[in-house]
Amino acid sequence: MSDDEAVDVESAEDEAGDAARTNGTAEATAEEAAAESADGDARHDEEALAAAVAEHDEALAREVAALEADLAETREALRERDEEVDELTSKLARVKADFSNYKERAKRKQEEIRERASEALVERIAPVRNDLLRALDQDEGSDLRPGVESTLEKFDDVLADEGVEPIEPAPGEEVDPARHQVMLRVDSDRPEGAIHEVYEPGYEMGDRVLSEAKVTVSTGDGT
Repeated sequence: MSDDEAVDVESAEDEAGDAARTNGTAEATAEEAAAESADGDARHDEEALAAAVAEHDEALAREVAALEADLAETREALRERDEEVDELTSKLARVKADFSNYKERAKRKQEEIRERASEALVERIAPVRNDLLRALDQDEGSDLRPGVESTLEKFDDVLADEGVEPIEPAPGEEVDPARHQVMLRVDSDRPEGAIHEVYEPGYEMGDRVLSEAKVTVSTGDGT
């Protein structure tokens, strides 16, 4: 091989080497670019994910805040409802108590009206009974006596139905100022202050004295 040929060969080899190095450099650059691009894509994805997570967190935070606000409103509404229920329950108890008291007062009022009506009736008919008693005393042998006695029994039945009892103390009993009216003091062999005779019966209804029995009282000076 001549020197010129050797030079050409060497030159060709150098060019081939330079081309190979150039290709290698280009490939390395492309790989680096691809790696950088991949890194960029990864960073972009991470940033996008982080942004999405942050947005989701904000959305959850807003939802939680809204739920907490709703819960607070619900609790307040329940508290107000409980207070209203307690107030209504208290009002109901007061109304029931007032109604019960009203019924008791109305019942007592009715009883008082009935008693007063009965008292008024007794006050009107008691003198009639007393007249009948006096008629019996005066006409012991009269043919009218059976009729008078029958009428007197009917009077007594009417009075008993109204809860009225005659006040007719027996001779010798002590005077009760609340039930007996002393008309006269007479000489009698009975103890001083004892009832000698019932001049006119009185009448009582329950614990109320409608009229006192009129009596005479012994002075204790009788023989």
